[in-house]
Parts: sequence; structure tokens; C-alpha cells
Amino acid sequence: MMFCQECQKRPATVHVTRIVNNVKTELHLCQECAKHHEGLAFSFNFEPNFSIHKFLAGLLGGSPLEMAPLQSPGCPNCGLSLARFGEIGRFGCSRCYQAFGDGLEPLLRRLQGASRHAGKVPRRVGGKLGVRREIEKLREELQQAIRQEAYERAAELRDRIRSLEQGLE
Repeated sequence: MMFCQECQKRPATVHVTRIVNNVKTELHLCQECAKHHEGLAFSFNFEPNFSIHKFLAGLLGGSPLEMAPLQSPGCPNCGLSLARFGEIGRFGCSRCYQAFGDGLEPLLRRLQGASRHAGKVPRRVGGKLGVRREIEKLREELQQAIRQEAYERAAELRDRIRSLEQGLE
């Protein structure tokens, strides 16, 4: 765990990378020190009734009332509904992504042009993320090989997936 470079007491949760005149500097601060740090003038103040549903409706050219109501049985782990997600703007647990995956994919594609992050990834998480993406790609290839009844190729893919998964542990 990385600690704040200013107070040395709390975990660093704000990571800032600056590049000025081709000189790169990194700053790792806790949330408290970041609030008071000179040069970090940013704010995440939303209206008290901020709704991701209203925000997305505005981006998509409709009013929240014109959009179809968000119907979903909810996350089996935490019980959060997609409608509630629209109100609070964040998921209740990590399984929400799987529970609402089918509904999120088209929305993310429309808003961002893709449903996966394609930009830079911090070095401290980049290695594992690359391996996870490779495993996901291999799983898709495995399913395709099984559908095509290419069982030898499927066995090779299965073994490669297992090998990569063991490397993550």
C-alpha cells in the first residue's frame, strides 16, 4: 500500500501525474491532503439531487420522463435495481456489473464509443489488467472453438487460460 507523500499517515488515493516540458512528476496524496494541496483545483460537487438517469437522458437527447423506465430484477448479491443505480449513480457491489451487463453495454457504447477502456492504465495495475483481458479474449476464442467442434484447439486454449489464471494468483 502506498502512503500519502505529504502526511505519511493515510493511504494515497489520489494519484496525479503531471508532464511539463517533457518532465514527468507523480504525486500520491490521501483524500484529505489532496483537498488542501495547491494546484489541485478540482471539485466533484454535484447538485444534491444529481441523478445519473437525468444526466444520461440529457446526453441521449430526451428528458428523463420520455425515456423508458429502467426495469430490472436487480443485483442478486446486493439487491440494487438498475433504476436505483440511475438515481444514485454508482453500483452497490462488484457483482452489479455482471447483473446489469446486458443493459450497460449498449449504453456505454453509445456514450463512449466503446464498452471497454482503451486508454492508458497506471503501471501499478496494468500488468494484471492485461492478463485479465488476454484471459477474456481466450475464453471467447474457446467458446468459438467449441461451437466449431475444434476440440484440439479448445484444449490448447483451455490450458493457456489455466496457465494465465495461475499466474494471477
